[in-house]
Amino acid sequence: MCGNNMSAPLPAIVPAARRATAAVIFLHGLGDTGHGWAEAFAGIRIPHVKYICPHAPTMPVSLNMRMSMPSWFDIHGLSPDAEEDEGGIKRASENIKALIDQEVKNGIPSDRIILGGFSQGGALSLYTALTTQQKLAGVVALSCWLPLRNSFPQASAINVNKDIALLQCHGDCDPLVPFMFGHQTAEKMKTLINPANVTFKSYRGLPHSASVCCHNRYVACSIT
Repeated sequence: MCGNNMSAPLPAIVPAARRATAAVIFLHGLGDTGHGWAEAFAGIRIPHVKYICPHAPTMPVSLNMRMSMPSWFDIHGLSPDAEEDEGGIKRASENIKALIDQEVKNGIPSDRIILGGFSQGGALSLYTALTTQQKLAGVVALSCWLPLRNSFPQASAINVNKDIALLQCHGDCDPLVPFMFGHQTAEKMKTLINPANVTFKSYRGLPHSASVCCHNRYVACSIT
């Protein structure tokens, strides 16, 4: 799959230990790949769940002086008023939707698929959940933000995932994506989906990193 008309390797996959009846699609952060997340999930996997960790295509990133690295879309800055790569975000989201569609064709209903991600990958997972026509089981968004947040007041009215369960986690010492951004994102999400289904967890002293164990407990509750 590819994010912006650039090729990327096939996803890293952790197959279910028995017949797969559910799936997790998890998107890595800027400059990373899906391999590390796949290795983490392999150590704590749930037997009936298939874990899919795609790799972002390599592209120049404005935030990092146009250096080429794995990235789902371009990032111009991390301030609330920074310019956003609208076209790139939408193209990347369409490719994630295609990946969801492929798993449905493989026999896993969309409402037994959890979409998640860390940092830039978490941002893309939130945007995709709000714009897909496939009903999902849930979303896990770690240390991230909602891209194109001002475009959603009308889109939310037709969102098939308005009752989706969302777990959002953020460290209060995150120097890259400030904790305030995560908290503001959670408040925004409460206006777009059922606020009773939004869970925001803060982690004291945690920088820009994640706990896979926390994510896996959520998976177990959502698609048992």
